[in-house]
Amino acid sequence: MSGRSAPRRRLRMIPLATAVLATVLATAPPVAAEGPATPVNDAFASAAAAYDVPRDLLVAVGYGETRLDDHDGLPSHANGYGVMHLVDNPTRRTLDEAAAETGLPAGLLRSDTAANIRGGAALLRLAADAAGMKPSEREDLDAWYTAVAAYGGGGGGAEDATAARLYADAVYDFLRSGLSARVDGGETVAVGPRSVDPDRGTYADAAPGPLSADYPAAHWVPASTQNYRVGRTQEISAIVVHVMQGWYAGSISWFQNPASQVSSHYLVRSSDGDVTQMVRDADTAWHARSGNAYSIGIEHEGWVDDPAWFTDAMYRSSAALTRHLADRYGIPLDREHIIGHVEVPGNDHTDPGPHWDWDFYMALVSES
Repeated sequence: MSGRSAPRRRLRMIPLATAVLATVLATAPPVAAEGPATPVNDAFASAAAAYDVPRDLLVAVGYGETRLDDHDGLPSHANGYGVMHLVDNPTRRTLDEAAAETGLPAGLLRSDTAANIRGGAALLRLAADAAGMKPSEREDLDAWYTAVAAYGGGGGGAEDATAARLYADAVYDFLRSGLSARVDGGETVAVGPRSVDPDRGTYADAAPGPLSADYPAAHWVPASTQNYRVGRTQEISAIVVHVMQGWYAGSISWFQNPASQVSSHYLVRSSDGDVTQMVRDADTAWHARSGNAYSIGIEHEGWVDDPAWFTDAMYRSSAALTRHLADRYGIPLDREHIIGHVEVPGNDHTDPGPHWDWDFYMALVSES
């Protein structure tokens, strides 16, 4: 976890993992015997209380990361786990940090939702302490902005700060509008809308990048030069539709990470169809193996197994981008040239998956 220069303070509650897990259960609000079980709500309340993190903020971070879906323990594109997306990759190891702070083993943090939420709360509190937050400020949602940005990976330079601001702004948008998610087991986790005016601190000047030269409706936030090839060996003749298996701001950060060795030309956000370009059309993004040389890749925020991510705003924004690219490069408006990642020869991916509405999408492309 990136943070400021303040000394780190371990937040471990109890040294033994088994004792900590017992505490998770013991400190959860009691559930009436005759009422429905609410283990996820209880886990958020318990973790928030244990680490003095606002419960609604903790929920909003988890909702932005995964829509509170643990995806049956499967990792994201950045090798993140659970509803709080605890990461274990070569350059970010928030899973290990969460294990150190909570005393819980990494395997449990990956697989158990209550433990995973507790790990997320510990990391948010750690980031708040590193940013110099005073105990008296912890109840003020607006004071947590820098900690939220750090949770998203901020602090590694100007480009990284841009992605971190996108991340934190999205969390505060959820707090502003409210949210509701139905989680495993059937319970609903909700946050009511409220007025927020976050203190962005050092991220105040980290606004989204300039407009793209290739597609003026997009922000330009360049990927690491280690994650794509300059130039092309073939003419552009296809557009490949992807699903990120992750969050918009997190994917931007991942493509900026030289260790990822992956990239895409464009990314589209679920909530409002916002578009970011990270590789120029004339360069070869690494997104579809055998299809890289002749295609342009468009990543869509979300997970293939959850159709809730595929919003009308996302479809329409992506379709307008696809139509622009097709017109510019003479790509036919058909399913032989506008394809899913799964359809590119030599790939083992399944995206965009069975919930992607190709008929609707292609109709929008034709109408754009």
